[in-house]
Amino acid sequence: MKALCVFSGGLDSMLAAQLIRAQGIDVLGLFFETPFFSSQKARASAAAIQLPLKVVDLTEPHLEIVRHPAHGYGGNMNPCIDCHALMLRTAGQMLEEEGAHFIITGEVLGQRPMSQNLKALATVASQSGFPRLILRPLSAKLLQATLPEEKGWVQRELLLNLSGRSRKPQMELARKLNIMDYPSPAGGCLLTDPIFSKRLKDLFSHETQVEIRDIELMKVGRHFRIAPHTRLVVGRNKAENETIASLAKSDDFLLVARSVPGPTVLVLGALPPEQERLAASITVSYSDARDREPTEVRIKGRGEERTVSAVKASKAEFQNMMI
Repeated sequence: MKALCVFSGGLDSMLAAQLIRAQGIDVLGLFFETPFFSSQKARASAAAIQLPLKVVDLTEPHLEIVRHPAHGYGGNMNPCIDCHALMLRTAGQMLEEEGAHFIITGEVLGQRPMSQNLKALATVASQSGFPRLILRPLSAKLLQATLPEEKGWVQRELLLNLSGRSRKPQMELARKLNIMDYPSPAGGCLLTDPIFSKRLKDLFSHETQVEIRDIELMKVGRHFRIAPHTRLVVGRNKAENETIASLAKSDDFLLVARSVPGPTVLVLGALPPEQERLAASITVSYSDARDREPTEVRIKGRGEERTVSAVKASKAEFQNMMI
């Protein structure tokens, strides 16, 4: 007997996997990776409990869901119900190829009021296409029995009845199972971050085609929308400057102050003279240039390189443009 565990790498998914393994069932962890959440935590957690883990790239279908979630967003740009349903649907489609019989998750009834209430859990299961094969070991006794329980593949009496937002029962169970190394409950999904979500919403409202590079750029720098089709990414330190430069394409523009330390500024979109002056001013304003002292800014892109002069301005002048 074998189960696939949709494995986030958090304590709940670690406990769910261990509860099912304790019944003599093989468990394979599945982490579904996108640009919005990395597998780093899941890999470390899986290693801590010696759980086999497969990382599956879900970027393309997930990005479509982020743009058009059937069940809407959470507090920011996080389409949790649609996202969970996609993961469980994908896991269900992998059952046969992995030689597995059912799916488990670490979801706890009521832990997240909007996405883990009874209605939401039922919706996710139904939308996955495999509702009877989805077992939630931590709250199973509070939920309708699933096929694995009815068939006797899993002993229902050995499952739990956890609910609510307290983590004390999970932490106590972790001690009993000798799970000492697990991550804090801080969310790892960028779509729950207000600033990242604001940038993503701006991108969706101005661009019809979104590339992975666009999402990677949102993770660094200060962002400005200086015109409907012109966006700036301004590095905040050396590491960000290097990242921004590495993500530049041939049809972008890169701006740097020539004689003083400062940011690397990436311009995406059109750069007519008016926007060029504004981009140069922003570049100088976030540099170490002296007030009211003209500073040369090198502009490189689209096969050309030129230099313009700009003067440092108050950052307050750009606040309404910041994303």
